[in-house]
Amino acid sequence: MEDPKKLEEGFGNQKNNISEENIDTNRIDNNQDLVSHENEQKILSQPLQKEEEEQPTIKKGKRVATLDAFRGLTIVLMILVDDAGGAYARIDHSPWNGCTLADFVMPFFLFIVGVAIALALKRVPKVSAVIKKVTLRTLKLLFWGIILQGGYSHAPYDLAYGVDMKVIRWCGILQRIALVYLIVALIEILTTKLRPTTLTPGHFSIFTAYKWQWLGGFVAFVVYMTTIYGLYVPDWNFLVHDGDTSQRYTVKCGMRGHLGPACNAVGYVDRQVWGINHLYNQPVWARSKVCTLSYPETGPFRDDAPSWCRAPFEPEGLLSSISAIMSGTIGIHYGHVLIHFKGHGERLKQWISMGLGLLITAFILHFSDAIPLNKQLYSFSYVCFTAGTAGIVFSGLYILIDVLGMRIPFLWLEWIGMNAMLIFVMGAQGIFAGFINGWYFKNEDNNLVNWIQHHVFFNVWKSQKLGTLLYVIFAEITFWAVLAGILHRLGIYWKL
Repeated sequence: MEDPKKLEEGFGNQKNNISEENIDTNRIDNNQDLVSHENEQKILSQPLQKEEEEQPTIKKGKRVATLDAFRGLTIVLMILVDDAGGAYARIDHSPWNGCTLADFVMPFFLFIVGVAIALALKRVPKVSAVIKKVTLRTLKLLFWGIILQGGYSHAPYDLAYGVDMKVIRWCGILQRIALVYLIVALIEILTTKLRPTTLTPGHFSIFTAYKWQWLGGFVAFVVYMTTIYGLYVPDWNFLVHDGDTSQRYTVKCGMRGHLGPACNAVGYVDRQVWGINHLYNQPVWARSKVCTLSYPETGPFRDDAPSWCRAPFEPEGLLSSISAIMSGTIGIHYGHVLIHFKGHGERLKQWISMGLGLLITAFILHFSDAIPLNKQLYSFSYVCFTAGTAGIVFSGLYILIDVLGMRIPFLWLEWIGMNAMLIFVMGAQGIFAGFINGWYFKNEDNNLVNWIQHHVFFNVWKSQKLGTLLYVIFAEITFWAVLAGILHRLGIYWKL
């Protein structure tokens, strides 16, 4: 049986070769000769030998290990909420308004995608070649997204594979990352000659220097806000299939600007663009109080549950992905700060002030009921709250790892972050577990994964909830951390 949460979460930035002239994605000028990890941030490139020749005095001393550590932390968070969220519903996605631990995963990845783009495109020797590579990588992300999240892969619980094209899911986490990556990277590439090499004095010079990037984010904001509050949403209906029978339900709307589950513009746009049969058919709103007495856990529907509780909804749809461009824009700002500000104090001042400003904005919008925090709609308050949190967490890791030099305790996060794509596909999407499950004895349930879960964790601790949590920590997160460390030692990385 397919685990619906496996289709809900995403992956971190992975490495990739992009420029024929070897753009350096990692090296960052610093008064202390600050240089990134040679294997990190190769989302677009390989080391730039030319830049090294132009700056022969740079030494490979201190490294910005925070970038991989942050990505690794997000991968760990993704595995935790995906595989332990069923046992601890409070960390699973919020059924509607609000923000839980699981709701930070997607924007954290988009944030780090933005940071990586800024570093990768610090130099753009040949615009046409870089655009070609960015476009190719976008297509690869889309391809993997459809394969892994469109319904073709049934891992890890169902050993079958394949999907009916009448109900294939076109959207997903990788598809959203592809869209954000493409838009943010193209803006960065096409404005290469318009951005300064040094900043003019002034606290806001970093913003004015990259006004085109902020303009792109503002356009996304305007498109999203105009559509979600101005688009008229009519009544709509859908079919629910139960074996050989099916039942049609009707949802009454006829309104504009509604931010509830039934009649919002986000769902309407996806129903019109993709078709209702191609949307995610197990939305998290089914766990809400109005839908089930088992709230916040999954359970049977209430007798008086509204019809929309049974309806499909795409959490990574088109309009909400346009809003997600703002998360990438904020991330690329943090990358620009890393490039232009040389001292630790200057960087942290910019990062922390930005993060606190976003958090304050989010609190005001949410608690005034102007714009509630909502992951499913990717509301503006949600953008501010999650990006602000990402900025604060990123700053905290930077202080611990790159300023105080406490790198060893976080090495395992770096290893995971450097092989994020591998762990996303093999771990988070259950491909490796599905492979192990394929070797069973007499029946499909009698496999190594189930044996370890029940005999090593569930039976020993006499609790399925605690056993699930410990299984995720030790049999999944620890396993992938050790494997990622071994692959790092061997110099093996999965690059798109």
